[in-house]
Amino acid sequence: MKNYLAISCLALILYGCIEPFDGEFVDFQSALVIEATITNEVKNQQVILSRTYEFEADGPIAESDATVRLMANGNAIAFQDSGDGVYISEEPFAAQSGVEYQLDITTQDGRTYGSSMTQLTATTSLDEVRAERITSDLGEDGMGIFVDSFDPTGSSKNYRYEFIETYRVIAPTWTPISLIGDPAGGCNVIKVPNNTDEEICYPTDFSNQIILTSTEDLEEDRVSNFMVRFISRDNYIISHRYSILVRQYVQSNAAYTFFETLNELSGSESLFSQTQPGFLEGNVFSKETEEETVIGFFDVVSVDEKRLFFNYNDFYPGEPLPPYIENCRPSAPPLVSQGGTCVLRPIIESGLGVYVADNSPPALGEGPFQIAPRVCGDCRELGTSEIPDFWIE
Repeated sequence: MKNYLAISCLALILYGCIEPFDGEFVDFQSALVIEATITNEVKNQQVILSRTYEFEADGPIAESDATVRLMANGNAIAFQDSGDGVYISEEPFAAQSGVEYQLDITTQDGRTYGSSMTQLTATTSLDEVRAERITSDLGEDGMGIFVDSFDPTGSSKNYRYEFIETYRVIAPTWTPISLIGDPAGGCNVIKVPNNTDEEICYPTDFSNQIILTSTEDLEEDRVSNFMVRFISRDNYIISHRYSILVRQYVQSNAAYTFFETLNELSGSESLFSQTQPGFLEGNVFSKETEEETVIGFFDVVSVDEKRLFFNYNDFYPGEPLPPYIENCRPSAPPLVSQGGTCVLRPIIESGLGVYVADNSPPALGEGPFQIAPRVCGDCRELGTSEIPDFWIE
């Protein structure tokens, strides 16, 4: 949600402009951004507080040292500042049906903020997550990840999805040999056992789009064959074994409308045009003045999730693997340039290149070793080499 709200922050910065965008912003307003989704999972829930930032800035500014409480039918649940604007509940808990929840926030400068009263949405199970080889609407071959769910009571209606994907990566040029600079000095390098680089890793990526669907206009509250992810056949992440955890959130009408509008803003081409989208209003506010702008949404939702695994060969038996993330064609830099400057040793010692093979005999202008970009021989450039606890072969 952080990336999505950044777009609305940008919209806020641009609000009121009637001149074409010229790359400079004046009268910047620092507004509090509140991100809070409380779920029916027993866990330490979190609230994220930040400030809007100017277009030229690196990113959101964390709001630290605030007092954050969640009021639940008159009882207070305290949250502690864990750094970077993330506040974690002191005790794990799950949102309960029939309980009214409300945020209560006091920032370090003494200003107070709150939210509308919110109740837990209806509970609907995520019935199935499956993978299919398909051709996209754009004619691209790839893997579609589809979900099904059904609420026989018809009380859910609005759904939002997120996913976490983890995949096995095999570094294509990894070898048990490594190069280091010769301890004797000079431009020479020597071969040693490779005790640092990893051949197999398990990177993890998170969804960065707003994925919504609604059954409001359907005869029954059934999500059927809804695609939450498309992966091109040429994407290296499916080259070996791939896993995706899909999370389904049941949202209120107000939350669904907020995220739908936020999604439209994030994809709007009008952000830098004369007609600006303006302020996206949520259900969080200043308790002191109606004039103060507060951005974000407080959501209390039911969640269900399912994990799926598949291998590349399950859908592409005998077919070539997708291209790796980097072109791993080896090169053979000389040890010394014509001017007498070391060439290969600085590349190795800076970590930019890794050993692939001996280059024998070297061609004119080449050195005795072939090297490739580090990501080709050390998959830790992409993710951890530790096998995840949930991983199943």
